[in-house]
Amino acid sequence: MNERIRELLAQIGTLEDELRSTLHEQEERLNYRLHGKRVEFEASVREAHARMKTGILRWLFTSRPQNLMSAPVIYSMIVPLLLLDVCVSLYQWICFPLYRVQRVRRADYFIYDRHHLGYLNAIERVHCAYCSYANGLMAYVTEIVARTEQYFCPIKHARKVLGSHARYAHFLDYGDAADYPARLEEFRRALERKEP
Repeated sequence: MNERIRELLAQIGTLEDELRSTLHEQEERLNYRLHGKRVEFEASVREAHARMKTGILRWLFTSRPQNLMSAPVIYSMIVPLLLLDVCVSLYQWICFPLYRVQRVRRADYFIYDRHHLGYLNAIERVHCAYCSYANGLMAYVTEIVARTEQYFCPIKHARKVLGSHARYAHFLDYGDAADYPARLEEFRRALERKEP
């Protein structure tokens, strides 16, 4: 990897740190605190949220018809999502120890905190839980597959990849064959130490 790419990756890391800091400032501005996995709002905010909550009947009558009609299709996707979850989890539990690759922690990807929002009714909370699961699962699967790719084939593609995982930027350039076996082994050792 050339020096310019290293500099850009360092800048990205700095920006990510700044984003985390700014998000923390926003927490303070919106009057909530995180206590482990629990979110606590100030009493005045909880009261305001309760006043903004839409009742279920009103919500049903004011929802867009296409949203209600598509709900069975959306929620039927839970079956393939659960199957994917089970298969990928079994894969990493069986194969990663064989490769000496650190397993991906589920808890880092599955975040359920929107139920603390008092302005959501029960249906909206179910929607949020479903979306949290589906998006968390996709991120979890992406990291498992990214570690697998780093183990077996840490080489960039010749063509631009949209939506590549975070590890991809560190992969070997396409066509850079110099000392490939030794460099591949370095990528594998990094997976033992939880590095990208």
